[in-house]
Amino acid sequence: MNARQARRTRLLASATATAVLSVTLSGCVTVHGEDAVIPAVSKADARKILKEFNTTSNKANSSHDPGLNSTIETGALGAIDQAGLKSRKKLAPKGNPDYEPLRLSDARFLIPKQAGWPKFFVADARSNRTSDGRWLLVFQRDDADSDWRASYLAVLQNPEIPRFVVGRDGYAKAVRDGAASRLVVPPDELSDAYVSYLGEGTGEFAPGEHTSKRREQRKGSANRPGKRTEFADVPAKAPQYAPFGLRTRDGGALVFFASQHHTKETYAAGYKPPVKDPLVKALMTGTPRQSVTYVRVSEQAVKVPAEKDGGEVEFLNRIDGLTSVKGE
Repeated sequence: MNARQARRTRLLASATATAVLSVTLSGCVTVHGEDAVIPAVSKADARKILKEFNTTSNKANSSHDPGLNSTIETGALGAIDQAGLKSRKKLAPKGNPDYEPLRLSDARFLIPKQAGWPKFFVADARSNRTSDGRWLLVFQRDDADSDWRASYLAVLQNPEIPRFVVGRDGYAKAVRDGAASRLVVPPDELSDAYVSYLGEGTGEFAPGEHTSKRREQRKGSANRPGKRTEFADVPAKAPQYAPFGLRTRDGGALVFFASQHHTKETYAAGYKPPVKDPLVKALMTGTPRQSVTYVRVSEQAVKVPAEKDGGEVEFLNRIDGLTSVKGE
């Protein structure tokens, strides 16, 4: 049985519990797209959505308000940022008076035509947070009664940004799930595939910082004098963590997907886990007498080759963040 067949067997054999986030970004026109193949959003509205995102993000970050952030972010990006704001709120309830506002400029939009839900588009913008490169923000809308929220962020250098398939009408092309994707790994199987790779070392992933080197680092830290470290990776699935992909001119795709990662550090008898970071302590539940379990959510942007060409999935960007900590 090859890696892809094994992965599909695991997909059929497992069920992942998910929770739908209901809060949404306001102020956009409702489009009924259950059956018709239509643009996910108008170009004018996409620009308004990005502007509202920028404004609300600055308010949420300056005041350390995870509730306000949840009106503009969801999925992996929302989980990471809301946990960070929650911990900062405990340490600085009045917010950050020295917060430097985020500025997004020179925006370009990749809007696919789609039927059904969720719908998505990608905003490609320059950010004052990075000296070069660009921010790619994925915005999603779950149904006709909800609005747009950002669910993924990738920071890419200009040479890393693929050439996308864009029709004469100016619209990009979304990648379908399953065999219809015509990719080495379909978007809806990427999280499972990545989790399997981290655990077993097999699968369609190119060597690099987030694949082969990550496995080597884990092996080196698993057993050290006085401390044992265990790793458990969990696929992140729709609807809470829906993957999204855009077709590229080489026949492949740029795909955004999420994953969850648990790290448990257990110390020898007589040793207490040294949790010193105030931001980590602010997220902690329980008492760290002998062990601490850290849970992180990770968002990835990867290049996936066409199935007919073969090849390996290449990581372009990965951002992860601590979402919970449990002491025992």
